[in-house]
Order: sequence, then structure tokens, then C-alpha cells
Amino acid sequence: MSAEDRIIVAADAVIHPDDIEESFIRSSGPGGQNVNKVATAVQLRFDAARAPGLSERVRERTIKFAGQRATKDGVIVIEAGRFRTQEQNRADARARLTALVAKAAEPPPSPRKKTRPSKGSVERRLKTKAGRSTVKKLRGRVDSD
Repeated sequence: MSAEDRIIVAADAVIHPDDIEESFIRSSGPGGQNVNKVATAVQLRFDAARAPGLSERVRERTIKFAGQRATKDGVIVIEAGRFRTQEQNRADARARLTALVAKAAEPPPSPRKKTRPSKGSVERRLKTKAGRSTVKKLRGRVDSD
């Protein structure tokens, strides 16, 4: 991988090729008897804790979103073995890593705007409460005069 192969996810999130380590392992996926002979699955390791291309906020959120795929040291491990070839599995692992970092790079949602009920809805609610109150009062004892 050359320097041009870096993946630009957002302005504050760039994945450098030096931060990614790939190793090929035997896959349990499709491939028939060939699956026992060829290491087609890829295990991608991304050191998110020490990645210089990630801002501090994106770094923390990436590790948080990775969940169990992240080690205690902040290394994210993604295993891809859905396909029969190394190239497809490598592309799949990188796409999943890119999606994870892109999700972490999204800006936080804006704070909720406080709203108040309209005057008409408050009046309607109080009117129905008063109506229910009178119905329940009428269920009481009847005075015999």
C-alpha cells in the first residue's frame, strides 16, 4: 500500500495504510474442500488508539462503537470470511472498518428543542378531566330525600 491508498472518511478521520495490519487465516465460509487448504479469510487489525489520522473524539467513538471487536489496547480486529477470495474478503474488511469510522465521525445530534403543549390542547385535557371527575362523583351514594 502506498501513501495514496489512505482512506479519507471525514475531515477529522483518515485511515493511513500504516495503521492497518492484515493477516490471512483459514475461513469457515464457502469454498468446499478448498477451504481446508487456502487461507482466504482476512483478519484486519486497526490500532485506533494510536492512529494519527483520527481526532480524539472520533478515536473514542470508534473504540466505543467497535464493542467487542476492540481490545483493551484500542486495537480493532475485524474478521472477514464471507467470500471465496482473499481480495474480496480484504475489500469487505476494509469497507466494514471504513463504515465503523464513518459512523464514529458523524457529528453529534443537535440538542432537543423544548416544546410546550398548545393552549387549546391544555384546555381540552382539563375539560376531559373535569368530565371524568363528574362521572365518578355521580357513582357515589344516592341521598334519599
